[in-house]
Amino acid sequence: MADNIVREPIQKRSIEKKEKIIKYGFDLICEKGYYNTNTAEIAKAAEVSTGIVYSYFNDKHDILLEGLKRYSNSIFYPSIDFINDISINESNMSEIIKKVISEFIKNHKLSQSAHEEITAMTHTDKDVAKFFHDNEIETTNVIVKLLQKNGFNFTDLFERVHIIIGLIDNICHEVVYHKHNSINYDTMTNIVVDEIVHILTKKD
Repeated sequence: MADNIVREPIQKRSIEKKEKIIKYGFDLICEKGYYNTNTAEIAKAAEVSTGIVYSYFNDKHDILLEGLKRYSNSIFYPSIDFINDISINESNMSEIIKKVISEFIKNHKLSQSAHEEITAMTHTDKDVAKFFHDNEIETTNVIVKLLQKNGFNFTDLFERVHIIIGLIDNICHEVVYHKHNSINYDTMTNIVVDEIVHILTKKD
């Protein structure tokens, strides 16, 4: 639940057990669905007792949220890490954006059924909805700081970046999950890249 506190183990072995529960629990939830998975099954998948699961988590809801956190980080940070060592300017911006989109697509590893269920939960579960809301803001702030480091100092940079994240998210979900045969994804990518360049270069 929102007010519950996930316990933080100190010893290395305990930390490894907790991480194992999160990994296998989240994988199982993604495979079977949140509502079709119980704590006993998570314990079995992680090769620990049910009591051990409850010593670290209040319920499977906590495991879902921790799994979402780690999954989101595994998509976002690897997809933009390479930019940290690159100076972004108008001459290389298009290629950088294309690579970012490619990295985001590559790092999307949820099955379509898991994606659909978790997306649906954003409308029915306030904690899942809050996670995605907070994650959007955090992601926007990270990219804003990265752009500011490269001299992008628009007064509305936060709003511009938030729009850009939506465009990238949309094309990633289209390519990975929706897969409309009538859409040329190379053409769509080029359109998205052009729009992002325009957003980042349009003067106040």
